Order: sequence, then structure tokens, then C-alpha cells
Amino acid sequence: MSGMGQTTVGVLVGAAIGAAVLYGVLGDRPSGGDPTNKEELSAELKVGDVPTHWPAETPIDNGAGPVTSDMLEKASAARDQWLHYSGDYRGFRHSPLEDLNPENAKKLQVEWSFPTGTTGQFEVSPVVHDGVMFMTTSYNRLMALDAKDGTLLWRYDHVQPKNLRLCCGPVNRGVAIAGDKVLMGTLDARLLAFNRKTGEILWDTEVIAYTDGYNLTSAPLIVGDLAITGIAGGEYGTRGFIDAYDVNSGERVWRHYTVPAEGEPGVESWAGDSYKRGGAPAWTTGAYDPETDTLFWTTGNPAPDWDGTVREGDNLYSDSLLALDPKTGTRKWYFQYTPHDVWDYDGNTHIFLVDVDVDGKPVKAVAQANRNGYFYLVDRTSGKFIHANAYVEQVNWATIDENGRPVVDPSKMPAEEPTERVCPSNMGGMNGAWTGAFNPDLGLVYVSSVESCQHYQVGISGFVKGMPYLGGMPIAIDVEAGKAYGHMTAIEAATGEVKWRYLDRNPMMAGALSTAGGVVFTGNQEGYALALDAKSGELLWNFRMGGVVRSQPIAYEIDGESYVAIGSGGWSTLRLLSGGPTNIPDGGHLFVFKVPK
Repeated sequence: MSGMGQTTVGVLVGAAIGAAVLYGVLGDRPSGGDPTNKEELSAELKVGDVPTHWPAETPIDNGAGPVTSDMLEKASAARDQWLHYSGDYRGFRHSPLEDLNPENAKKLQVEWSFPTGTTGQFEVSPVVHDGVMFMTTSYNRLMALDAKDGTLLWRYDHVQPKNLRLCCGPVNRGVAIAGDKVLMGTLDARLLAFNRKTGEILWDTEVIAYTDGYNLTSAPLIVGDLAITGIAGGEYGTRGFIDAYDVNSGERVWRHYTVPAEGEPGVESWAGDSYKRGGAPAWTTGAYDPETDTLFWTTGNPAPDWDGTVREGDNLYSDSLLALDPKTGTRKWYFQYTPHDVWDYDGNTHIFLVDVDVDGKPVKAVAQANRNGYFYLVDRTSGKFIHANAYVEQVNWATIDENGRPVVDPSKMPAEEPTERVCPSNMGGMNGAWTGAFNPDLGLVYVSSVESCQHYQVGISGFVKGMPYLGGMPIAIDVEAGKAYGHMTAIEAATGEVKWRYLDRNPMMAGALSTAGGVVFTGNQEGYALALDAKSGELLWNFRMGGVVRSQPIAYEIDGESYVAIGSGGWSTLRLLSGGPTNIPDGGHLFVFKVPK
């Protein structure tokens, strides 16, 4: 390190430590993890058998009945329920509650709260049905709570193996609900179904061997009798896929690989046999269009992340939007956002199925604020590119041509000794770890964003099954220099034009909720829940919850009264790379607010 200044050394060492812990190479469990392995708990507490499952004493039944396909399709109009991770099949995360408006938002008060008892990011989007809230935490703790007062009704703690392979923390973002079943994916790559009334396990299916580097971190999507879920693990040189499971039996119905095999279309976009270690994970929850019976899912980075020399080509179908037949998993079309991604930009941020007017003509489209800094509009009937506009303030890695393909600035490629400041960082812009929202009345998409640039350094990319396969690392120069900041941004879906920004001195990394009353809910890394005016971005209300806000807010109504649920709790390790206060302790806590009468 001769010739390096003290600051440069600090950046490199800090980034190296952060990346090492983040991608799981300093141990089997991330720093600050919970001892959720049953044997470890017993040894530490010196007791014989520690309980990990507390079913309900009596079945829960408030008269709503099972969740039907019709209810899932009409979820956007439901006032007393929140049935999807993204609010509805279209991904709008828009509540029909009119009394969550700019005037009432200023009056919100805490109605109840509940601790998670776990560390790591608390990124949940709860599900609410029949007056019950189903909430997951990091390390796969699942709880059923009375949605009105927070009473614990049943609880399940998944016993994790000692040798988990985790990329980016022990996160779980929520459950799916179908009939009288609640479904959760686990860090050890299993899919579990529970009786929603009792908490009893109905079936437990191994999706794939977690020891190869696989996890399930996001909520499944229910389409008909199928639970559809994508796998995480792109940082381990795995082969990404999207699966569909029979809700009633837990049996797999189909698997769609996101990286082609030998002889399949797209394999020519991978040099040599690099497709065998191609990555392209599918770890966010997709969307569904009942009108055309089309499933939309997105994919992440190719592997290794930052060394593209070992995988020359476009690397299909990484960093892509896929349109699939939900019954068979057959691909109808694809659109690739970032061919040959060497910045870890992924393609799997939140998507919205919007109907907009473009040049005076109605268009059925998929809108997405991509991690690469551009807001895309793609025709959802054909996959044809419509337009892309920068939605963050700093984008310099590429421009986008008339076909939607990036025109890369060669100076912004990763290097062994990087000197170019590349924007955005590998965190985004927006990131698939948190959600956006769409207000269909205003035509505005709301996204929390990171404004931070990095150096991208190429390193050694040796593949060993079950170990991180990175080929380099990002160097968080803006974080070290105190230049990283964030904003909540409102984007006109039809044009990609930024309408307003709410600026924050730290990167904003929480999800969003829109309401029919004209409010946007989110949170920041100083631990505040926030309510903003949907039309102007004006701050209406804030409440200090304590922990960093990384969750996805939801809203629901009980007995004519409106509630907003927001979780607090981050992971300090991640903030070494993203920016944000590192002195706030980890630990999750859910807060539920109500407009007082």
C-alpha cells in the first residue's frame, strides 16, 4: 500500500471488511446474528429443550373465511386487508384509504408496537387478513398478531443450520397467503406452509441445497393454486431460477432457470462454460397480469459480480425482465436492462404494471426504477422498449440508446486500480431490497433512493461451490467522504420525468406506501417514520421509532379506523458500504399507528 494516503487505506480496509462480512466470508453467520440454532441456544441458556414453535391455543377465526383467488385479484380495493407483498398483483402498494390524507397524517399516533427479538434488517411487508397480521423477521421468525392491538396469537422460529451461506444479511421480507395457508421461504432454501388459524406446519419442502449458496428471502406470489418464488444466491456462482409450487401439497410444478444451459437460446451470450456459474438470481417478488395471464419476474446480476473477463457476452438472462406463462413457466419474452453487468446493478427492483398514455396512445407497460439509475418503461404485451430516463441525480456509467441498450463509458468499467468515480453505486438508486409505490390517480411512482458513487475494483475470481464468487469489490469512496445522501423521488410513470424530491442527508433505503388520500409513507436511516404529501413531497409528519427504517409500510382498516404499520431495524454491517449512521443499534421493532377519532 505504499503511496496510499490514510483516507484511501481506510476506504479500502473498510470496504473490504464490509464486503467480507456482507457476503459471508468471515464466518457461517453474519456479524450480530442471532443464535437461532436450537443446539446453540440450549448450550448458551443451559436448558434442555428450547421451544421454537408456539401454535395458537384456540384456532383464530374472525369470520372472514379463506383467501380466494378472487380476493387476491381484487386486493387493490380491499380496505380491511393487505393480501400481497406489493399490495396487489400490479405492484402498486397503494391503499384505498381516503382518510390517510395530508390533514389526518399529521395526527397519527402509536396504537401498538411489537419487538422482533432479532437483529439484521427488518425488511418485512406484513400481510393482514381476518383481523390478523402475519409478520416475519430476520432469521425467519414468523408471528401472527392481532392487527388491532398487537396481541401475539402464534409464533414459529425456524431453526437455522449452522453453516448458512448468506449474501446480504439474514433477511426475510414477508409471507404469502392463500386459502387458510400462510407460506414463508427460509434462509436454508425451504418453503413452508402454515395453517393461518393455528400456526401448525402443513408442509415443508426443500427447494434446493442451501449449502451451494442458495436462500429464499422474499415473499412468494400466489397465482391460482401456485405459489411462485425466486431464489437468491447470485454472489455464490449459483444458477438462478423461479419456481412454482402447488399450494395444497408443496410439490414443485415447474422451474424456470434464469441462465440457459448448453443448447438453449441465450447460452451463446456466455463465453465458454461460464453459464454454469452464471448467477442471475430472482430474489424479489414479481407481478401478475390476469388479463393476459402473464407473470412478470426480474433477475439479478451475473456471476462473478465485478470480473466480466471470465464471462464475456451479454450474459442472458441476468439483469432482465421476464414475461412467463404462470401455468408452465415458459418464457414469452424478455427485456435486458444491463447486458454484461460488471457493476452489480441487478435488474430486480420493484416493478409496476401501469396503463399510461405515451405520445397520445394508451400503452400497457411495466415501469421500473432500475438499480443502474434509469427509470424504464417497457411494453408489457411485447417486451418492446419505450423509454428510459435518469431518476437519480448522479448517473455517469452509460447513456441509453433508442433500443434501450446502454452505451457504456469505457472509463467507468471496473479496473485493478480504479480511479474513476462511477455513479450510481452497486446499492442503486433504488434497490430490490425495498419497495416503491404508485398512485394511479396522480400517475406518480415513488421510490426511495441512494445517491452514492464508488470505485469498482476487479479482483481474483476463482469459483468454489458454496463460497462467494465476486471477482472484485466496490470501494465506497462517497461513504468515506461523507458525500452519500438519499431522497424519496416522485416520477411520472408515463414520461419518466422527476416531479419532486424529498432530500435526506443519508441514503434512503425504506419501502413506500401510497394512499388514496394523497400521502406517501416511508422512513429513513435516522429511525424516523415519515409521511409526505403525494403531490408535493412536503413533509407532513414524522415519528422517531429508533431503529433504521428498512421495512415496507402497509395500511389497513378495522372497525372503520385506519392503521399504518411500519417496522424499524437495520443492519450496521451494510451501512459500511451504503452509508448511514453506524451508531444506531440493530434490532427490529414494529410500530402500528392510527388516526385518532
